[in-house]
Amino acid sequence: MASKRRAKKAVPKGKALRGTEPGKRRTGSRGRATPKGCPIVGVGGSAGGFEASSELLRNLSPINGMAFVIVQHLDPNHVSNLARLLGKITEMPVIELTGPTAPRPNTVYVQPPNKCVIFKNGLLTLVRRQERLNLAIDHFFESLAEESRSRAIGVILSGTGSDGTAGVRAIKAAGGLTFAQDQESAKFSDMPRSAINSGFVDLTLPPREIAREIGRIAAHPYVQAEQRPDGDDGAALVEQPRLDDLGRIYLSLKKQTGVDFTAYKQTTLNRRIQRRMALHKIERLTDYARFVYVNEREVAALFNDLLINVTSFFRDQRLFTSLQNRFLPALFKRRNEADLRMWVPGCATGEEVYSFAICLIEALGRRARNVRIQIFGTDLSEPVIDFARAGIYSSAIEKDVSPARLKRFFQKRDSSYQINREVRDLCTFARQNMISDPPFSRLDLISCRNVLIYLNPEAHKRCLPEFHFALKPGGYLILGPTETVGRFNDLFDLVDKRNRIYIKKPLPSRLAFDPVEYRRYETPRAPARLSRVDTALSIGGEVMQMADRIILSNYAPGAAVIDSEMHVHQFRGRTGRYIEHAAGPATLNILQLVHRSLGPDLRMAIYRAKQTGKPARKERAMLKLKDQETEVNIEVVPFNVASADNAYLLVIFDETTKGTKARKKTPAPGKTAAQKEIVQLQRELDGTKESLQAIIEEQEATNEELKSANEEIESSNEELQSTNEELETAKEELQSTNEELTTLNEELSNRNLEMMQVNNDLNNLFSSIHLPIVTVNDELLVQRATPLAREAFNIMQTDIGRPIRHLKPNVDIPDLEKILRQVIDTLATHESEVDGPDGGRYILRIRPYRTLENKIEGAVIALMDIDGRGHDGETSTSAKKVTQRRE
Repeated sequence: MASKRRAKKAVPKGKALRGTEPGKRRTGSRGRATPKGCPIVGVGGSAGGFEASSELLRNLSPINGMAFVIVQHLDPNHVSNLARLLGKITEMPVIELTGPTAPRPNTVYVQPPNKCVIFKNGLLTLVRRQERLNLAIDHFFESLAEESRSRAIGVILSGTGSDGTAGVRAIKAAGGLTFAQDQESAKFSDMPRSAINSGFVDLTLPPREIAREIGRIAAHPYVQAEQRPDGDDGAALVEQPRLDDLGRIYLSLKKQTGVDFTAYKQTTLNRRIQRRMALHKIERLTDYARFVYVNEREVAALFNDLLINVTSFFRDQRLFTSLQNRFLPALFKRRNEADLRMWVPGCATGEEVYSFAICLIEALGRRARNVRIQIFGTDLSEPVIDFARAGIYSSAIEKDVSPARLKRFFQKRDSSYQINREVRDLCTFARQNMISDPPFSRLDLISCRNVLIYLNPEAHKRCLPEFHFALKPGGYLILGPTETVGRFNDLFDLVDKRNRIYIKKPLPSRLAFDPVEYRRYETPRAPARLSRVDTALSIGGEVMQMADRIILSNYAPGAAVIDSEMHVHQFRGRTGRYIEHAAGPATLNILQLVHRSLGPDLRMAIYRAKQTGKPARKERAMLKLKDQETEVNIEVVPFNVASADNAYLLVIFDETTKGTKARKKTPAPGKTAAQKEIVQLQRELDGTKESLQAIIEEQEATNEELKSANEEIESSNEELQSTNEELETAKEELQSTNEELTTLNEELSNRNLEMMQVNNDLNNLFSSIHLPIVTVNDELLVQRATPLAREAFNIMQTDIGRPIRHLKPNVDIPDLEKILRQVIDTLATHESEVDGPDGGRYILRIRPYRTLENKIEGAVIALMDIDGRGHDGETSTSAKKVTQRRE
C-alpha cells in the first residue's frame, strides 16, 4: 500500500504528465541514450483500441521493467484526452509525448494527435504525420524493430484497416515478440485479423492474457539481454550453446521438415531458438531441446521462425531503376528467343517476385504480349508460398508502391490489395531447398538477395556454382548489398558494383556445366608466401592423396556405386572383367551391365542388402569367360549420404580371397569329367534356386505394393467422384441462383422504366396545371410545387426538401403549419379565403396526401383566384364558378 500511495503522490491518478519526463537520462553527442535501455512494448490500436488498451494496462503490474508506447489512431484536428483517461486506469505514469524522450521503465507514453512517433537513437521522437496514408503503427513498429531488435515487443489491438501488419513482420524478423488481440474479444477485428493472417503473430489472446504473458517474459534473459555496440543483439550470448543440444534440435527439424539447418549460420539460428525459448519461458537450451523433441507443433513454429525474411515491393529502388534503364534492355537485345525466365530463391511472401514481374511488363511495354515470361519464386516454407500465390497484401504497401502502379497492377479489396491476374499468371511459386534441390535451368536472371548472408561458406560452395550452371550465357545474378561471389569470381564478372549485379562468365572446361563436379574445380591462383612448415604440410598432404589414388586404382577390388533403382552412379577400380555393355540401347542398370554368369548371384545379394539394411555377401560366384572360369566373391554394402534422401549400395567384386582362382576348363585329376560337371551343375542349380527365391520374394513385395497402390487409387477415385458430384450440385445451385438474379434484375429494370415513366408523367402534369399547388410530406417538408406555386409561395428550386415554415409566401396564410398538421391528423379537407399581395382574394384548399396503400403521408395545398386579379383568365373564371356555387 505504501508503494501505491507514493505512486499516486508522484502522479495523481487521472492526471497524466505531458512533455519530457523529469530526470531524463543524459544522451551522447549524437542524441543516443548512453545507459542501457529497457525493453519497449509498442501497443497499436484504432477503433475499439481504447477499451482494449485500458484492459491491457489494468492487468499489468506497475513494476514490470518495461516501457509502453500507445500508438492510437487519433483525430488530427482535435485535442486528445487519451493520456488523461489512461492515467485513471493504471498506476504507471502516463506521458503524452511533446519532444524527444528517453523511455523509462514502468512508464506509459502516448502519441499526440496529428503526429507519428518513431524510436531512433534511443529516443522516442515525433515526426510529421504522413498525409497519404495513416500508418502510424507501422512506422513506430518498424523503427522499434530496427533499434531494439530482440528487445522489441509489438501488440496489435482492436481496429479497422491493416495498419500494424508490416510492423509486426519487421519486429518478428528482427527477433522480437509479437502479440495480437483475438477476434472474439476485439470490437473491430480487421486490424488484428490482418496481422494474424500474415503469419507474423506469435500469440493471439485477449488483452488481459496478453498482459499476463508480457509480465511473464519481462524478466527472461532473451528480453533483458543488452545490445552489443555493433548493433546486433546479445540474445545469442544468453547461454553458450552446447553442440549436442543444437544437434538434437537440428535433428528434430530435419526429421519433421526434411531440411538440414547445419548449412546455416549458427549465430542466426541460435538467436531464433532463444526467441522461441522466451515465448515458452524456457531458459536452458537442454530443456528446450527436450521440448522440441516431443512437440511437433513447436518444431513447425521454430521452422517458420528460422525462415523469416524481411521483404517488400521494389526494395532498393535504385536496383530496379538500373534494371529498367540498363540491364533489361541489354538482355532483350541479346535474346532472340520468345521466352524470358527468372528465378528468385528465398522469395518469402512474394513481393520481390511480383516487383520483377511489374518491372518486366513496364520495360517491355507492348512487346510483353509477344514474350513468354516465367518468374519462379521458391522458398522452404509452405505457408509463405501459399501466401505469395494468393498475392493479397495489406494497404501498407502504399508506402512502397506508387499510385500509378497500384492503379494499374493491383485491385483494391477493402483494406488490402491483390495483384492483378495479368501479373500473377507470370509468376510460379514452389517449395524448394536451394541447398539440396536441383536448380532451374536456362535462366536469364537470378535474384538471390539477402539469402547467402544466412548460409555458411560450405553452402556458398554449392549454391554459386549451381547459379552459374542454371544461367544462360550472359545471364545476370543479383546479390544483396552485403553479399559477394567471394572465391567464385572466376564464374561471374561484377558489372554493377553499387547494385551487386554479376554476369555469367563462360568457362573453357566442361566442368562448368556440372555444378557437382565444379566444386573440385578452381582457377589457378598465384601462390601465396608460405612458411617452411606450411609448405611441408601442403606437400605432405598432396603426397598422401597421390599415394591413396595409386593404391585405389591398382590394388583395390573393382566396385560400383548404385542407387536403390539399380542405376550405376560411379565405377571404382577395374571393373572391366565383371561389367560390360551389351548390344542394344545404352543403359546404366547394373543387372544389365554385369556379366551374364554373375547376374543371378548379384541380384540375390542386392535384394538381401536392401531388405536387411546390412551388407550381403555371395561367396565363390562363378565368372565364366571364354576359356576359363573364375571364382568371385560379391559383396553389397548399403550406405546413406547426409545430403541425399535415397540410399546407395556399394557392389564389390573380389578375386583375392582364399580359394578363388582362374582355371581352364579341363578335368581335374582323380575325378571324371562327368563327376566334375555334376558338381558344377549342382552349384549352379543352388545359386539359381536362391536367385529365383529372391526374385519371387521381390515380386511378391512388388505385388503387395501394387495392390496397396490400387486400393489407394480406388479410394482416391471415389473421393474424386464424390467431390465431382458436390461440384456438380454446387454448379446447379449457382445456375439456379444466377437465373433468379437474372429474373430479379429484369424485374428491377422494368420497375425502373415504369418509375421513370411515372416521374415523367408527374412532371408534365405539374407543368401543365395553371394553379398554385404545393405538396408536403408528414414532416411538413416541401416535396413538389407547380410553376405558379413558386410565385405565390415564393418557392425556389433550392427550397425543395426544406420545412414549409422557412418559406415566406406572398399570400397571407396565418397558422399554415397548424392547419397542415390538423389536416394530416384529422384527414379532413380545409377551405378558407385568404388575401393575396395585390389585395386580391384566394381560396385556400388543403387536402390529405393519400398513397396507393391508402396511407396519409402529407398534404396538398392549392390556391384558386376568386376576383381574377391573379394569374390568367381561365383560372379566374373557374374561381368565380366556385364562388357562385358556394353562394
